[in-house]
Amino acid sequence: MSLNQMQVFGEVQFYAMEEKFFFRKVPEIAKSGFTSVWLPPATHSFSSEGYLPQNLYSLNSSYGSEQLLKTLLQKMKLYKVRAMADIVINHRIGTTQGHGGRFNRYDGVPLAWDEHAVTSCTGGLGNQSTGDNFNGVPNIDHSQQFVRKDITGWLQWLRNSVGFQDFRFDFARGYSAKYVKEYIEGAKPIFCVGEYWDSCNYHGHGLDYNQDSHRQRIINWIDGTGQLSTAFDFTTKGILQEAVKGQFWRLRDPQGNPPGVMGWWPSRAVTFIDNHDTGSTQHRGKHYWRSNVHLSVESMESIQPSLLLLQAHWPFPSNHIMEGYAYILTHPGMPTVFYDHFYDWGNSIHDQIVKLMAIRKGQDIHSRSSIRIMEAQPNLYSAIIGEKVCMKIGDGSWCPSGREWTLATCGHRYAVWQK
Repeated sequence: MSLNQMQVFGEVQFYAMEEKFFFRKVPEIAKSGFTSVWLPPATHSFSSEGYLPQNLYSLNSSYGSEQLLKTLLQKMKLYKVRAMADIVINHRIGTTQGHGGRFNRYDGVPLAWDEHAVTSCTGGLGNQSTGDNFNGVPNIDHSQQFVRKDITGWLQWLRNSVGFQDFRFDFARGYSAKYVKEYIEGAKPIFCVGEYWDSCNYHGHGLDYNQDSHRQRIINWIDGTGQLSTAFDFTTKGILQEAVKGQFWRLRDPQGNPPGVMGWWPSRAVTFIDNHDTGSTQHRGKHYWRSNVHLSVESMESIQPSLLLLQAHWPFPSNHIMEGYAYILTHPGMPTVFYDHFYDWGNSIHDQIVKLMAIRKGQDIHSRSSIRIMEAQPNLYSAIIGEKVCMKIGDGSWCPSGREWTLATCGHRYAVWQK
């Protein structure tokens, strides 16, 4: 989950220690229902966190060695947990100075591009960018055929030789979605998700009720990939973290549907509470390496819980975390669970998340499940999903009518029932 702001995964060689920690966790992660783990960028980088790549074919990074990575991927495959590669191809740090005295050439490493591989708006001799600039570094010119050929070959290597099965496209606003389509068609990953993150709509100091234009921009990006990629549902996150503060009326749009990407295109909406860019700093220094876990029933009908690092650019209110998970883990879309929440926030939070995941799987709630929103008041939200599960969040009183419903789980300001 990198975004247009840099993230710091941690200290040099922390991956080696944390990989061993995560290696031991793979059986539990598989048993809990996670089917895909988003790992930090695996390639050599100018910065330790991995988001300033340079030598794309070197897997000896600040997180550890190529052998450590491949050992982890082999164990994940054994437990049928897919490995998601973090694909950072919006920008690349040069190795030598070229045009204008800038480091915009890539001599001495594989993919030895010259200045024509760098957009003209970031100091190269290529074309103008087809997206937003990632400032301060050379942005890759994806309009160049030789660049796309090389990137496709690299992605095929990650997919077929290294062992990654899923892709997450970092800073997807930086280049045209049509190139993502080409890369997916060339490398054929099982599952893809894009990080198309821009600002929600605000007025003064408050969030607008209507976020249709925000979610439409994400949907336009998905369409641009030929509908081959999903996208993180930043619209739902932005609305949900305001709703839990006593504004649950936000969770029903004027048409009576969920107000995020989930409400318009749930089978392409990857929902989440926090990630390493947005999330908590409460445990900074304890575990720097994080990854994003995806719970899945089948490839496009997946649940997707998430594991990652700590930047706190846009955090979900910490005292409402379980209301957030009660919402996304019972609703359509493909939910993710943040590693920090799953492992670092104590056994109670961990066990509550596992229970919600089990209910979702047991009741066959999936990305396209139907939803009927029953209440959306300031202090109460309730809904029936798939006609099999109903839930409520907030401190308002509500329970379903009918003897067929039994309480499946409950916690602070949330409850879930099932048939």
